[in-house]
Amino acid sequence: MNEHERPADRRRGFAERAFLNFVRGLVQVVVACAVGLPLFILTVLSILLIPLGAGVFLTPVAVLALRGVTNQQRLWAADWSGVRIPAPHRPRPSGRLGPWRRLGWLLGDPATWRDLLWALLNAPLGLVLGVLGGGLTVYGLEGVLVAPWLAQVIDYGWGPFWMLDDWGALGFAGTIVLGAALVAVSVPAGTAFLKGHALFCRSLLAPTRGALAARVERLTETRSETVDASAAELRRIERDLHDGAQARLVALSMNIGLAEEMLKHDPETAAKLLAEAREAGGTALTELRDLVRGIHPPVLAERGLEGAVAALALTLPLPVDVRIGLPGRADAPVESAAYFAVAETLANVVKHSAARRAWVQVEHDGARLLVIVGDDGTGGADPAGGSGLRGIERRLAAFDGTMAVTSPTGGPTVVTMELPCALSSPRTSPSSGTA
Repeated sequence: MNEHERPADRRRGFAERAFLNFVRGLVQVVVACAVGLPLFILTVLSILLIPLGAGVFLTPVAVLALRGVTNQQRLWAADWSGVRIPAPHRPRPSGRLGPWRRLGWLLGDPATWRDLLWALLNAPLGLVLGVLGGGLTVYGLEGVLVAPWLAQVIDYGWGPFWMLDDWGALGFAGTIVLGAALVAVSVPAGTAFLKGHALFCRSLLAPTRGALAARVERLTETRSETVDASAAELRRIERDLHDGAQARLVALSMNIGLAEEMLKHDPETAAKLLAEAREAGGTALTELRDLVRGIHPPVLAERGLEGAVAALALTLPLPVDVRIGLPGRADAPVESAAYFAVAETLANVVKHSAARRAWVQVEHDGARLLVIVGDDGTGGADPAGGSGLRGIERRLAAFDGTMAVTSPTGGPTVVTMELPCALSSPRTSPSSGTA
């Protein structure tokens, strides 16, 4: 076994690992020469066309396409070689992005220029390392199965290892022995070449020190906001308990005590006090259930995000289209953050939008949970306007999530939220519906 091989690959047979190396090497060659290099040329040409106006619209398309390739390269590096490459791209700004603002966001991101440099340098390096990673086994098999027999007919030497004049010195058996030796070492050597390519990608595509410093600053800010939000939530729970359920339980205890004293002397009054105590107990229980539901709804734990959002939609005074297609469940904290973000957004719809209809769409693209909440109301929602959207943004930021609001005057309003996460517990079939 070899230190460059992934544990999952080590459990495979030699032939399977050789085939995987061949396919992976071929993929790297295609990406380097047929995808990355053309995208580099297209992006550079688009940038040059910005003064003419066409580049304003072409550049974002090319940059995002190249970004998709580099993100896929990150997944391959982690899956094939165990080399993890964090994505340093800046999150999409909140609010509506016009052409110039979108262009500024993409070209102002240092990671965009590192993607371009990677696409240029990966053309030769990806070609060489991909061929070496995937072609060694094929070349060794040629030495065993093809070259000795072919040389008998056309006096053909075996590739660049030795020329035609050296054929006689090598001999028929020697070619087979050397070819077999190359096949034997081709799997660990090919895996090492592919890991070398992953390390090259990490050197260009991983966050720089400046990006890491900005990341630490961002995490410090979101941690502070999360601590403040948690403290405010604890104060709210304490206030609700003190002013609601606790006061009712104290009154319940007093009523029961008075009923005990009056039971012998005035049974009728005692019965009334017990009836009041029973009513107070039921009200306190309802308030406690509402409080627990506000902390973590039981339906969220039992039925997941899909069931919780569908149940939430049924409680609203306007029809809500719910379309959720999730192949599995996210971690409980992420589910909770997404649920409360949807709940707060829909509460804003009811309070402020004068909408006749709303919709919720939840999807997962393999790396992120995408949540879209929209309505056909009057529009004009502004995260800075104190409508609760800023609180949603803080809640999502604790999980590296982002929020974008599009709400022109007259509507419609669309709130797009993204939460990086993985899914587990695969489901058999996602569903959609209307509440």
